Amino acid sequence: AIWPARQSHKYQNSQAQEQFLPPGNLPHEQLNVPTYAIKMCNILIFICYPSILAEEEEEQQSAPWLQDCVLSLSPCSDLLVIAREHKATFLSAKWRTEESGQEEMTLTVTWSGTLSADEGECICSVICIPLSSQKRSSTGRPDWTCVVVGFSSGYVRFYTESGVLLLAQLLHEDPVLQLKCRTYEIPRHPGVTEQHEELSILYPAALVTIDGFSLFQSLRACRNQVARAAAAGSDVIQPPPLAYKKWGLQDMDKITDHSSIGITTLSVFDQMKNASMLGGFHASVKGSPPAMSQYITVGGGPYTGFYYAIEGSSQPLLSHVALAVASKLTSALFSAASGWLGWKSKNEEESVQKQKPKVEPATGLPVRFGLPDSRRHGESICLSPCNTMAGVTDDFGRVTLLDVARGIAIRMWKGYRDAQLGWVQVSEARGERDLATSPSMPRRHAQFLVIYAPRRGILEVWGTQHGPRVGAFTVGKHCRLLYAGHRLMGVNSVTSQGWQIHTQQVCLFDPVNGALRAVTIPFHLALSDKKSERAKDMHLLRRLTTLLRTQSVLLDIKHPAIKKQALESLLSNKNAPVSCLTNVTRALLASLKEQDPEAVDESLLQFCSSQLKLLQLYTDVQLLHTPDISPTEPEHPSFSGIEEDLARVGPVLQRYTEMNSRPCVSFAQDSSGPLPVRTFLSQLEWVNGELRVIKQPDTDWTQLGSFLFWGCLSGQSPLQRVCETLQESGISPQQLLSLLLSGWLNKEKDVLKYPDAVSHLGTLLSTLSSMKGAVDESWDGQSVSPWWQQVRTACVQSESSAAALLAALVAHRVAKNSITRLFQEEWECVSMELEQWVVCIKQLEDVLALQTLLCLPSPQGSTGGAVTRCSVKTLLESGRGGVADCVSKLIFRQGMSPDVLRDILQRRGENEHVEQQLQQGKEEKLEGNHLLECVCQRFPNSLSPDVLFAHCSWENVVQWNKDPEEVATAYFFYALLSGVSAMMWQTFIVKRFSAAAFLMEKVGKAPKDRLCRRDVGMGDAAMRSFLGSSVQLLQALMEADSAVEEVSAPDVCVEEVWGGAEGPVSIVELALDQRSVHYPLVQHHCVLASLLHAAMTFSLRLKPLSLFDSKGKNAFFRDLSSIQLLPSGDMDHSLVAVRQEVSHNATLSWVKVLAESEENGVKHSSTEDMWPSVCMELSSILQVNTDILRRHLVCELYNQGLDLRAEEVMMEVQDKDVLGSQLLVLTGQRLAFSLLHSQSQTKPNMELLARLPPTLCTWLKAMDPSELRCPSVPLSQSSRLINKVIEMLPENHGQYSLALHLLEAVDSLHEEP
Repeated sequence: AIWPARQSHKYQNSQAQEQFLPPGNLPHEQLNVPTYAIKMCNILIFICYPSILAEEEEEQQSAPWLQDCVLSLSPCSDLLVIAREHKATFLSAKWRTEESGQEEMTLTVTWSGTLSADEGECICSVICIPLSSQKRSSTGRPDWTCVVVGFSSGYVRFYTESGVLLLAQLLHEDPVLQLKCRTYEIPRHPGVTEQHEELSILYPAALVTIDGFSLFQSLRACRNQVARAAAAGSDVIQPPPLAYKKWGLQDMDKITDHSSIGITTLSVFDQMKNASMLGGFHASVKGSPPAMSQYITVGGGPYTGFYYAIEGSSQPLLSHVALAVASKLTSALFSAASGWLGWKSKNEEESVQKQKPKVEPATGLPVRFGLPDSRRHGESICLSPCNTMAGVTDDFGRVTLLDVARGIAIRMWKGYRDAQLGWVQVSEARGERDLATSPSMPRRHAQFLVIYAPRRGILEVWGTQHGPRVGAFTVGKHCRLLYAGHRLMGVNSVTSQGWQIHTQQVCLFDPVNGALRAVTIPFHLALSDKKSERAKDMHLLRRLTTLLRTQSVLLDIKHPAIKKQALESLLSNKNAPVSCLTNVTRALLASLKEQDPEAVDESLLQFCSSQLKLLQLYTDVQLLHTPDISPTEPEHPSFSGIEEDLARVGPVLQRYTEMNSRPCVSFAQDSSGPLPVRTFLSQLEWVNGELRVIKQPDTDWTQLGSFLFWGCLSGQSPLQRVCETLQESGISPQQLLSLLLSGWLNKEKDVLKYPDAVSHLGTLLSTLSSMKGAVDESWDGQSVSPWWQQVRTACVQSESSAAALLAALVAHRVAKNSITRLFQEEWECVSMELEQWVVCIKQLEDVLALQTLLCLPSPQGSTGGAVTRCSVKTLLESGRGGVADCVSKLIFRQGMSPDVLRDILQRRGENEHVEQQLQQGKEEKLEGNHLLECVCQRFPNSLSPDVLFAHCSWENVVQWNKDPEEVATAYFFYALLSGVSAMMWQTFIVKRFSAAAFLMEKVGKAPKDRLCRRDVGMGDAAMRSFLGSSVQLLQALMEADSAVEEVSAPDVCVEEVWGGAEGPVSIVELALDQRSVHYPLVQHHCVLASLLHAAMTFSLRLKPLSLFDSKGKNAFFRDLSSIQLLPSGDMDHSLVAVRQEVSHNATLSWVKVLAESEENGVKHSSTEDMWPSVCMELSSILQVNTDILRRHLVCELYNQGLDLRAEEVMMEVQDKDVLGSQLLVLTGQRLAFSLLHSQSQTKPNMELLARLPPTLCTWLKAMDPSELRCPSVPLSQSSRLINKVIEMLPENHGQYSLALHLLEAVDSLHEEP
């Protein structure tokens, strides 16, 4: 599970010297801090989650996965172990080659799996112990690394890097708390006791120690035996257990961590003091102080405990198997390996394995003394490399520094809760002290305490014992500080002679980016402030002295290859002045020439000579470009016709210049400055006596071309002298031409600022073309010249449209003049070369107009990408739809409506000279329209209405698919080609459309915003607009399919000069190749889309898919060109009834919305007025009686008091009798409200009610006016309504007389004052 990645944390530090990691790792990258000296280095790079940890949920951001894991890093940084519960992963260092060819070291997973053997046990602690090689040729690298794992069952198991179990032993029946190792350290002072190697295992109430020498031999023997068994294919024989000591730590309530200090010997005074304090006044004192093993524990009650075990007081505890075997072995060295083969039967082994191993009891060890603090509980202890100090963390957020020998706390830091500690020991560099005066004085060492505070996300470095903070780094809050505290096991005073033991002391692992970093500290930070400044000054003085002696040092080097490498390093120095480089190279060349020619390396001599010539050329060109040289040049030759060309393209060129002169962001490193000499040397080389420009895929010649020619182009340098100097240098005219064009085309903004730059360019082109070897002497003017073809190639490939066009115009005139001189005729010459120029200039003019359009600034808040840069080459390679694709992206970015675009396309044929109108546009939007007209006139075929609308529709749906919330669907249904609409539907729309249908089917109503965003990917408002656009798109598809026989398919063609366009197939060509859609299937989808749109618009309750039978459901969301089995014949009555109810609800909702808008005085749009016709059309397709729906709509309109709209719909009702009866009831409700339920019941109303016929009074009293949504209707409208009812009812109708009485009552009531 490795993700190769790289991070760049490159900071400069003048004090830090470069160091290298094992084995030949990447150099340390340093981090600049105010103390100018500490380096934080990326070592082994970038791991991600191991496979065993992938089960963790990624959502646990508050507790990252690393905090729950046990980590251990080998001191050699070549093995990292990550474990959790019963699983573990081993990651080993491996080299990886990048695409650029650079090698880097990464940590890759070499093994992962389960380590536990017993059920229920889990991993508690892990430690990686590298074992030294016993070969004489070893230089300090480890032979292999053993992984020691402690389990909750008390077992301690030993594994190889590949996860092979070597040894397992149950030492105590409690969980393992900590595993720590102590390895051999070379004594720094005479008389210091050598410490033996040891592995210590901490249990809650016991401490087990294993001698390092016997462990080293046993592990080697186990590994060899496992290898032999694997090679022979036999079973691995269980090795005998290890010898160990077990101490029962007493007098402490709780122990969390420990440190094994090693063997210490007290002085006579300390011995007498301890004897007096322990035994009293009459205590006896032994003659010699005993040797004691010192252990320090942290926890609670007391906070820190100091234990001393006197050597020889207790014999090592050996298990019963080891005692039985020991008597049979002749050497302790081979006791662990020599008796494994054939010393026990297989049955015996099985019986032993089934039995639980015997656990030896612990020898009690009382605490000698401690640091009592009843409320403070220690969490961890970290011993310094020299075993003199230890850092202790506690639950109060304090870090305490202990003096191990005296047993006292000498310093305390606060505010470091959950801190992690590490130590860095730095040796004084050789030469920093005067070894001549005191050669026997040993090198000094300094120790720094590294504190990582995860709560604050900071890594601090402190000088000990009372030194200041010398560095601080802001890091992540979930990192792990990895400090091994040991080195290689198996090293002694004999084998370590001449070894360079490559180990890292402190590493910080960041789980966010997988980076593993080391901290390296210069020695002088341990000095006082005064001496620190002096050390810095002395370091700077030595650097200055070295720089001043560079020449002599370079001459003193004897080996040619090293001397060449030194010269290359000097020439690539960015700070060295060119005069210094010239002097050094000249001196080296002179010294080589003075030597014996046969003894001089020829390659070194040629290299020095070539570099000296390049330096001289650089100096000459730089001198010519200085302002002191006043150019004394003849007048520039005039080119006939160039003024006419510039006048022709002047308006578009001026507009392009205005577009590109707007303020933009630039970076300081991109600003044009003098070309560094090392860049100049890196881009030129001498090959067979000829100076050539190095051609590489990623080489940018802009700087070199500007350095050579920009002074001439801007009129500040003597043009003729510069050309003569370059010609004499030996650079070919073709490469000079490439450099000239590179500088010209890449400095477009500067070119457009200098009006005379065009004439200077013409002079340079004429001068270069007249050089020997430029234009082929055999060229006759009728064929294509390679020289001028090179100019055309550079112009058509450049994205600087204006500079490319100007260069092409100038080159065309220069080439035409040369052809005229070649033929020396008065008639205008016609040749293939000139025809090529005509085509090239026409293409460049088109590209300039197009690029000017593309440079239009986007409106504020609009979506879309950055400005598209195009060239002739890119347009030719983008196929026949390249121009339309670029313009469609611009139209979308500008937010231009389809109606405006249609007007522009219609006007382009009316204006013959659109370019002249560019100066008339006062507003930016109007200028954009004129620019678009200009481009459309230049590309009449590529930007035809069909093609452009097809590309605009496609671009609209592409951008809408990226952001449905923000992008409007204006062009969804403007694709004039049915194939484009079908592609849009199948590629982008049908997926969201089906999701909306299934969501509404699931909830049974218009879904809320949260559900819409979850299932469809957009809000409810955006989904309502999307469904409306889907309806219009499907309707456009049906209309296009209906007219497919009447309208011929458009021809996909391009302009004559763009006939060579080759590239991907355009959208229009793909659309023409699409199969025609199946009209009934499109109509079927359109019905569903209309239902969904109505449900979202009016918040209807319906299940849209349930309105169709099984055939209809199966036909949905299929390819529109496929033939599907659609519903036919009469539908089930229950299904038709549900459809009719949905139609009634839709019309009722529309009427309510209409009434509310009219009541509020809001003008309704034409889209809202289309809903009645949409409902009628849907009803006819869904086999719902449209006449019933119209009668329902008429009644609802009268019910809302919208009488005029009701009369419009009434004209289309077929069954007038039923409608008359319904409206008669509605009229009675209105009259009943006026006479019986009105709050202002006047006396005339009561008298009128008394005069009415009894049957009418009874009928009116039976009416319920509460059913009316708008009961307060003017009597004139009610009178008009009852007249309509009388007209609709026949005279023989049963309610005709009632209608007449009702008319008389309304008229009487209307006549009352």
